[in-house]
Amino acid sequence: MKVRLNLATSPLESNRRFAVGATLFGAVGILGLLLLSANAFSVWRADRVSRSREAALQSQIAALQQQRQSLAAFFDQPETVKRRQRAAYLNALIQQRAFPWIKIFMDLEKILPEGVRVVSIEPKLSGDTVQLRFTVGALSDEGKLKFLKTLETSPEFSQIQLLSESSAGRGDQGDRVVLQLQAQYSVI
Repeated sequence: MKVRLNLATSPLESNRRFAVGATLFGAVGILGLLLLSANAFSVWRADRVSRSREAALQSQIAALQQQRQSLAAFFDQPETVKRRQRAAYLNALIQQRAFPWIKIFMDLEKILPEGVRVVSIEPKLSGDTVQLRFTVGALSDEGKLKFLKTLETSPEFSQIQLLSESSAGRGDQGDRVVLQLQAQYSVI
């Protein structure tokens, strides 16, 4: 038969609750450490990917800037400048050819009274409108007034400005009054 004797000064205590609590707390801590480590690794990997993208974009920007500088140097060469100026001149000629001369003359024919004639026309295209500067000769003041009234009521012409008016004696065409006008002509 066995007899249990306790020779200790204090009774035997069980630390089982402490061990279980510490184990649970340690397991939660290790689980939290694993989650934070996984999160840190994913952030590090995303940062590495974004840094590589940034480096690729920086190298692409540098290449484009170098290409821009070489193109700017090319376009600043005297020969290229001459070509650009010639192209602008040719484009202006093409634009003048595309100018609706027939339509303007038909509209002017409708509004010109007898004894009034167009001496010169200087058009400047700007979008859907044309800035016209023209000189008109009239045989009489009555013809001049008729022309100005019909020009003001015409839907094709707007913003009419009388730049100058001069009375001539007997010119080569017989015009007694010469007007210089500026108006906008609607192309559409």
